[in-house]
Amino acid sequence: MQKRWVEQEVVNLAEMEELQRTLNVDPVLAALLARRGISNFEEARRFFRPDLENLHDPFLMKDMDLAISRIELAIASGEKILIYGDYDVDGTTSVALVYSFFKKYHPEIDFYIPDRYKEGYGISTQGIDYATHNGFTLIIAIDCGIKSVDKIDYANEKDIDFIICDHHLPGDVLPAAVAVLDPKRLDCQYPYKELSGCGIGFKLVQAYTEKHGIPFNDISCYLDLVAVSIASDIVPITGENRVLAWFGLLKINTEPCKGISALMNLSGRKAKLTITDVVFTIGPRINAAGRIDDAKHAVSLLIADTEAIAFEKGQVINLKNTERKEHDSNITGQALALIDSDPELIGRKTTVVYNEGWHKGVIGIVASRLTEKYYRPTIVMTLSNGYAAGSARSVLGFDLYEALLECGDLLEQFGGHKYAAGLTIKPENIPAFQQRFEEVVARTIPEELLIQSLTIDAELKLEQISPKFYRILKQFEPFGPQNMAPIFLSRNVYTYGSASAVGEKHLKMSIHQDNKTYFNCIGFGLSEFLPKINSGMPFDICYTIEENTWMNKTTLQLNIKGIRFSEA
Repeated sequence: MQKRWVEQEVVNLAEMEELQRTLNVDPVLAALLARRGISNFEEARRFFRPDLENLHDPFLMKDMDLAISRIELAIASGEKILIYGDYDVDGTTSVALVYSFFKKYHPEIDFYIPDRYKEGYGISTQGIDYATHNGFTLIIAIDCGIKSVDKIDYANEKDIDFIICDHHLPGDVLPAAVAVLDPKRLDCQYPYKELSGCGIGFKLVQAYTEKHGIPFNDISCYLDLVAVSIASDIVPITGENRVLAWFGLLKINTEPCKGISALMNLSGRKAKLTITDVVFTIGPRINAAGRIDDAKHAVSLLIADTEAIAFEKGQVINLKNTERKEHDSNITGQALALIDSDPELIGRKTTVVYNEGWHKGVIGIVASRLTEKYYRPTIVMTLSNGYAAGSARSVLGFDLYEALLECGDLLEQFGGHKYAAGLTIKPENIPAFQQRFEEVVARTIPEELLIQSLTIDAELKLEQISPKFYRILKQFEPFGPQNMAPIFLSRNVYTYGSASAVGEKHLKMSIHQDNKTYFNCIGFGLSEFLPKINSGMPFDICYTIEENTWMNKTTLQLNIKGIRFSEA
């Protein structure tokens, strides 16, 4: 599928020129910095040189003092504390971090992860009942709870106190917990609003260490967990998250906890991991525990204190990930066949598919794959407890949640945000929902949003790509949301020699521009362009710049994201 090329608007020229002058960098690099909101030398220094000293005071977060006081009381009086978290990567890393830290100071502590299928997301009455029956009087909930008003009321009736550490948007009413830590609270003055759930957990233990004079080194050992949560929960890698991710990746690549080390070994990853590597190697394995079996296995892995235990737990999770991939592959194949065999489905502006036998744990992944394939709002549903449970994904720029609102009378419940949502519907309502959803999307989505776009950061002459240019570009890492690896555009390039196919779908070639600058290139999924490229015609490319190591020699190569010919 040919993608739309969208060139970003020119930044403030005065700011760009000032950065170019004060930093002595290429104007393209100055423009990239300006686009990230950096306007002077000091801001650039902070961006290029992350420093743990720049983490914010945790007590700036609303209710942090109340949370620490309640934990101190529980420890002093020997109360049983339960660390409660969601079953995804952010939730399990959060629980592992907070549990591991407070376990060092208080033996009366345990953790709880709700069952994905029996209890669902967030605080559950089953979890509160578990706390009651086992004598817990304080629950610290992480990565969930901000909208659990009725559940916290239920806990209060049972004389169980809650501290909520969440990063999701609050509702109109906050739960009646002892403390509600959430930077997105309207009355919270904390300077950075985009922490992950595990990031909130880290601020909680940071506050405790500061109040009790505990060295920061006693919590910096948990930064690998924070980095895994930041990567896997797709939060912006800006501000405080950038600092946490930078040092967390350093920990992952030098001295990871035994659980993460086991997952790295089992995945076969030996080289330095990036945020993208974490997303595609570490994150899915942790997630697989909750998708296929029980997310408590993931926490047990992440808190393992010996290599033997970590390897044993890691093997279990790795097997679950293999099972998850099999479900994913089979269901994706079935869904593709279902769509491709029905001309009406192919011609729609939405994809809504249902099969009562599909595994609920992977329908979100399948929805993402179908969205990539057909590039339109997509919902995949399966039968669960008598209802159809669905996972929905959108395309860039289209508000999926608003579309679901217009179908609300056909749904039992739904929730989510602009680009992802979950829903429950009676199976008999599915045909009517398919039709309504299609009508709503067809009426409201601009045609251009149904064509995948490539956002181009800047135009480059190939001769501008020097070792110095790349050294500075590398310092923009870690890349991720709101700090993506820049995509560059170069016009009128030619192949040097013949381009060739790698496997069935990929493209490998050398290119030059003006007969004076040459680069090796790889283009994944772009072999369709091979005949035209080898015809000798000039073409435009958009790409990222990366290092490639072969036979112990490291060179720069261009990772081609798109190809366009002059007549296109």
